[in-house]
Amino acid sequence: MKQTVADLLIDSLLHAGIKRIYGIVGDSLNAVLDSIRRSGKIEWIGVRHEEVAAFAAGSDALLSNSIAVCAGSSGPGNLHLINGLYDCHRSRIPVLAIAAHIPSDEIGSEYFQQTHPEHLFKECSHFSEVVTRTEQMPRMVTMALQHAISKKGVAVIVLPGDVAALNDSETVPEQVYHVTNPIVRPSDEELKNLAEYLNKGKKITLLCGAGCEGAHQQLMGLCDKLKSPMVIALRGKEHLEYDNPYSVGLTGLIGYSSGYHAMMDADVLLMLGTDFPYRQFFPKKSAILQVDIRPEHLGRRANVNLGLCGDIKNTIEALMPYLTEEHDSHHLNKHVEDYKGVRKGLDKLAVGKPGKMPIHPQYLTKMVSDLASDDAVFTCDVGTPTLWAARYVEMNGKRRLLGSFNHGTMANAMPQAIGAQCTDPKRQVIALSGDGGLAMLMGDLLTIQQHKLPVKVVVYNNSALSFVELEMKAAGYLETGTGLQNPNLATVAQGMGIMGIRVEDPGDLENAVKQAFEHDGPVLLDVLVNRQELSLPPRINFEQAHGFTLWMMKAVLNGDGDKLIELAKTNLFR
Repeated sequence: MKQTVADLLIDSLLHAGIKRIYGIVGDSLNAVLDSIRRSGKIEWIGVRHEEVAAFAAGSDALLSNSIAVCAGSSGPGNLHLINGLYDCHRSRIPVLAIAAHIPSDEIGSEYFQQTHPEHLFKECSHFSEVVTRTEQMPRMVTMALQHAISKKGVAVIVLPGDVAALNDSETVPEQVYHVTNPIVRPSDEELKNLAEYLNKGKKITLLCGAGCEGAHQQLMGLCDKLKSPMVIALRGKEHLEYDNPYSVGLTGLIGYSSGYHAMMDADVLLMLGTDFPYRQFFPKKSAILQVDIRPEHLGRRANVNLGLCGDIKNTIEALMPYLTEEHDSHHLNKHVEDYKGVRKGLDKLAVGKPGKMPIHPQYLTKMVSDLASDDAVFTCDVGTPTLWAARYVEMNGKRRLLGSFNHGTMANAMPQAIGAQCTDPKRQVIALSGDGGLAMLMGDLLTIQQHKLPVKVVVYNNSALSFVELEMKAAGYLETGTGLQNPNLATVAQGMGIMGIRVEDPGDLENAVKQAFEHDGPVLLDVLVNRQELSLPPRINFEQAHGFTLWMMKAVLNGDGDKLIELAKTNLFR
């Protein structure tokens, strides 16, 4: 059999070290699937929704520190990929999407399933081009992979089904793409300017994010030199929270008061590797300094006195010799002690008493964290699962925490867990899923079962889109459209061939979590948690307090006073 364009694509991916492709089959992908079958070296992970394929590829790439691949058939298959690819692109994860296309001679004729994928993917990719001739391959694969790897994001190859089946005599180069690791740091003059601010500062606070990955040791040295508390952005939690005597927790909508006050009390705020988006949480009177590997990020969240481009690890190492002044530790000690008090208060909420229902989600999350393995991978749905994960999942330098922290889409946790488990079948992978998020893509529980992936899906079942519900209350609206009528999700899982465990009593929770984690296959743990659990940001402004007052008045006037009784039983008033 002669070599085809699809064969060159698959051979190129093999040379690039690709082991899996996530997707759903379709006739426009026939030549690609046949090439995969004949190669016998790439596993096709068939999912039930293409959005899941993109999310899974993203977590695969993130955990393998490489590039991963997903595929969608023409028209709707491509469109279903977009949300997951948006998430990967915004999180700077290198993913290649193979977007199959209608027959090339029908393009422009309003043919069945016609879209213009090269345009559709433009906003969520660094590269989106159509293969129209055999001469473009395999060079097109190199260009796509190089864009995804070097710019850290999504690349898309649009491949008409008939073109994929064409004969092609080209050969694949031994080195399909090139990974470069340049040292990027500010100039000496820029470092001197940065050091001048830091040498003069009396109360310096660091705000550190995902861009600080790999710089833990250097950051500890910097905090010690400056006597600075460190506020951690959510995406930096897994890289910075552990072995960190300078940590004062998170800030923002899901953070702590200690992190908020450590920033507001500073006369100098040093932002390192973070694009923290919530402008209302930045101090107004402090000098703000920012270092980021992407210079286009400088100054877009707050007015920055000095913005520099650099890798955090290399920048700190080059900066340290310029830091000449000794700093008082009062600012650091004050906010570290504040954080200890906040942490103690949060831990008091993570309790459960047999027979006292419903279960507090804090208790569930801490129990999961305490019983999980030392190198577990956690994925968390957007909304309250992310909030509870941020506050109660403990990092140690080996664990990972994945979520849709930039794109903020529902239903990411279980799909990301699929990719994480495919990357390392023996590693413990735990999806912290909301009942709304799980329901959105519930069909891919079948993917977990079919591929025998031992994912543990923990469901926060409160019969509501609870974070949206809280936002409505804070704005003074009566919750509308947030209620969910859920079946017994453990029974649903059992019907799919997955172990299902349902927990309603806090006294049963510990044994249920142990049973789930000890099982050598997939498990869905359906836990009924408190719907009225308040999860407030670290600073309640007047508008939010006014909103809650309006909500309470409206609830009484509409005959929903029982909601206030439920609310009074929550942690806020205990």
